[in-house]
Amino acid sequence: MEQRPRNPLHRLVPTLALAGVALAAWAAWLGWDQHRDVHPDGSTTGPYEAWQVLGLTATLLAPVIWAASRGHVPGAVIGTTTGLTIAAWTDWSDDSSGLFAVGVAMLTVGSLAATTTVSAITSALVRARRGGGPGSGPGLGRAGGLSAGGGS
Repeated sequence: MEQRPRNPLHRLVPTLALAGVALAAWAAWLGWDQHRDVHPDGSTTGPYEAWQVLGLTATLLAPVIWAASRGHVPGAVIGTTTGLTIAAWTDWSDDSSGLFAVGVAMLTVGSLAATTTVSAITSALVRARRGGGPGSGPGLGRAGGLSAGGGS
């Protein structure tokens, strides 16, 4: 069985890299659009369009899958979620009502759920392809939950 080095940088670098990718993707897809659309009936929507959010999601899928397929499941989940949370907080914190914090919390929970699901599926598929059973290899422990270390 492959032994991973105990160097803390082995875990920190993917996490920081994915946080940076998430921040950059937010800036590229959502950060530039701060204009709300006013409709003829006076209602407003925005500032983001559906295609921008879908673009952000699709852009982040690749690095999350890449990291999870290489055994960096915690980095994929924590890094991406942290990057998106920081970006949303920074982008939305000028809201005087204070409700931006609710939006940031919802984004954080949604990002955690989505990245955990994608990472777990990716890790399981990689293990199955390599011939390992459930719970073998990095990323998922015996109970199928996230673990910081290797397999069971």
